[in-house]
Amino acid sequence: MSTKTKKNEKQPTAAETYAARKADIASLLDLIQQEIEANAAEAAKDLGNWGYAGSLGHVRSELKNILSFLVLKDGQSEEAVDRMIEKHLDEMRDE
Repeated sequence: MSTKTKKNEKQPTAAETYAARKADIASLLDLIQQEIEANAAEAAKDLGNWGYAGSLGHVRSELKNILSFLVLKDGQSEEAVDRMIEKHLDEMRDE
């Protein structure tokens, strides 16, 4: 969505902007999943290459940062949020 508008164009409402950005995020998450699958196919051809694991480590870290941004509330420490995320990931691995 462009931030520049012409004088006579109606400015989008907060709700419209929120909905558009939410849809964009859903599309980006789909693209991320596709790229992870493509990366996995490449990694399977070179199982000893730590570069693929390193790349996913970076992606994991960035996704944790995004999740922390969304979860962090007043009064919570970043460390507490990080522990919550790690606990959740551990629980998901155990299932």
